[in-house]
Order: sequence, then structure tokens, then C-alpha cells
Amino acid sequence: MPTITHIEDLRVLAEKRVPRMFYDYADSGSWTESTYRANETDFQRIKLRQRVAVNMEGRSIRTQMIGQDVAMPVAIAPTGLTGMQHADGEILAARAAKAFGVPFTLSTMSICSIEDVAEATGRHPFWFQLYVMKDRDFIERLIDRAKAANCSALMLTLDLQILGQRHKDLKNGLSAPPKPTIRNLINLATKPRWCLGMLGTKRRTFGNIVGHAKGVGDLSSLSSWTAEQFDPALSWADVEWIKQRWGGKLILKGILDQEDARLAADSGADALIVSNHGGRQLDGAPSSIEALPAIADAVGSRIEVWLDGGIRSGQDVLKSVALGAKGTLIGRAFLYGLGAMGEEGVTKCLQIIAKELDLTMAFCGRTDIRTVDRSILWPGTYPGER
Repeated sequence: MPTITHIEDLRVLAEKRVPRMFYDYADSGSWTESTYRANETDFQRIKLRQRVAVNMEGRSIRTQMIGQDVAMPVAIAPTGLTGMQHADGEILAARAAKAFGVPFTLSTMSICSIEDVAEATGRHPFWFQLYVMKDRDFIERLIDRAKAANCSALMLTLDLQILGQRHKDLKNGLSAPPKPTIRNLINLATKPRWCLGMLGTKRRTFGNIVGHAKGVGDLSSLSSWTAEQFDPALSWADVEWIKQRWGGKLILKGILDQEDARLAADSGADALIVSNHGGRQLDGAPSSIEALPAIADAVGSRIEVWLDGGIRSGQDVLKSVALGAKGTLIGRAFLYGLGAMGEEGVTKCLQIIAKELDLTMAFCGRTDIRTVDRSILWPGTYPGER
């Protein structure tokens, strides 16, 4: 086992161990992937102010996200097909998050079901991400299942009414489980650890949908159902309906525009997430970190503003907080850990980010994450300077 020191080490190991179609699903964007790449590179342009002769004792990166105590301002983002990065992936990631003290978010398009994760974590509260489908009866039952599973917040994704064109997924013939083509079978033969894990689990399809949505009893019927179910007519009226039906903490994901941020704040939601869906929807949209400051300035006093997209280190978390985010979410970073080493890899990912966050905060002269602001950033290097 190689020595793991940063997230890139986990990515390299995951690429070796995860079948190509599922690795590419996690590590790709839409069209030219310009927004996907910008999510990372725009963080690197932001420079930090080093301070010296400051008492660095008693540091704390603990804070709150929507009133929930968290070990650091990081939550695990909802990612589809997580259970195809590693057998029972959602369960393993949820366990790692619980032990570390950060929130875990389960995707509608997960392999393990809501009930699977609730049972495996002892009904420890987790968050559930909702896609709005045309079948409103199914959505109502999905919300009720999340309530029954003790989910403490609902995360509504707003930026996937239609699907962005993701070239790698199309070329790979992405499916769960993999289609038995010659190309896929050859690739699977090089991933024995992954194959053994999958042989040992019964969870190989979309657990929240198969057997729950009308007319979807197996994979063949699932494909046609998903192709027609994402609702392009989603509106702010639907957000209000979902808010009333859910009745608990509501998080809105996929905000990049200040006007949409104001509408999100007007909706009464508890938090919004500045996100471009990891660069997997509108290619050519700004990076999340570029869009963050203006949104935080516009509505940060009315609603919690979080950021998702491009975070690969604790320094990225610190820069996000400095620019107005009360919390962040990691998707690819934890998927790399999961694909590389299962639950241990997710824990390792969280440990790396926490350590980098703590040390960088200290070098910038701060000892409490709640006091971090733009003054820790080097002038002229960050978006949104006044």
C-alpha cells in the first residue's frame, strides 16, 4: 500500500481499482470539461496571507451547518452511483462520516437505498438529496421514506432538470451494473478487488427507485423510466410544495446566479449551495468559487451559503470560508477515497482535509474557523474584491 498524504494519492489509487466507466463517471465533466477544470484551477489562483508570531494554541475547526454541530465545515455531497465506486459505497461513506462527525448526503440515484443506509448507521441522522421527477406520487413517497429513515435535512437539486452531455459516460455506455460488452469485460478483468466486492453484495442497482417507482421492477424498465422522469418543468412553485411536504430543514443545491440566490432566500430554505454540479451540466459556467463571493454578499445574511465543486484540500475549504461560505461539500474527493480503499479511504480523505484546514488556518494567523474572513487572502488574487 503506498503512503497516502493528499487527495491526489487517493485519486491515483482509485483510478487503478475502479472500473473505467465508473471512474470516468466520477472524474469527468460535460462537453469540453472547461467548468469541471475551472472548479479546481480557480482555487489555485487564490493566494493566502501568512502571518507569524501569532499564538497558534487551542485551534478549532469545529462549527455548525444549519444548526448541526460538525467537526469541520465540510459535508459529504450526494453523488449518484456511489455504490458502483465500491461495493455498498453509500453505507461505507455514511459510516465514515458518522464516525468523523460530518454530515453524509444520500443521492436519489444511489445504489444503496435510504433504508439500507439508515439500518447500517443505526438510524444516525443523515441528509437526503432529492431530484424532482414527473411522477409526483413517487416523490411524495420518497420524501416520506426519508422522514421515516430519520433524515435530518432534505437537499433539493435544482440544476438537473435536463441532463448535460457527458461524453465519457456516453462512450463508456454507463450502466449499473456494467453491460457485458467485450470492452467492459476486459476492463473488469483488471479490477479483481472491485469484482470480488460486487460479488459479495446484493446491492447493484438503484435502491431508491427499483421496486418503488411504478412500473420499475428491474434494470430494463429502470432505464426507460429515468430517461423520461427528470422534470424540465421544475419551478419555484415546486420548491414551495416540497418545502411544505417535507416540513424540515431544506437545502437548495445548484445556485450560480445572484438572482436565483435571492429567490432561494425568499423561498424560506435554510441553506443554498453554490454549485455547477461538478462541471457536469452547463459547460462554460463559472467555477463555484468564482460565483461564491457575489452570492454570499447578496444573501449571506438571509440564508446559509455553502459551496460545492472543486474542493480537493483543506486549503480549498479555508478559501471557501474566507469568501463567505458557512459550509462546503466534497464529492469527488471522498469518491476517490472510497474507490481506493473503501470506508478506510473515506476516513483518510476526511483526515487529510481536516489536517490541511487546521494547519493552513494556523499559518494564516487564525485559531477558530468561525473567525476566518477575506482578510486571510492575498489582495488581488481572489474573486469579488471590492
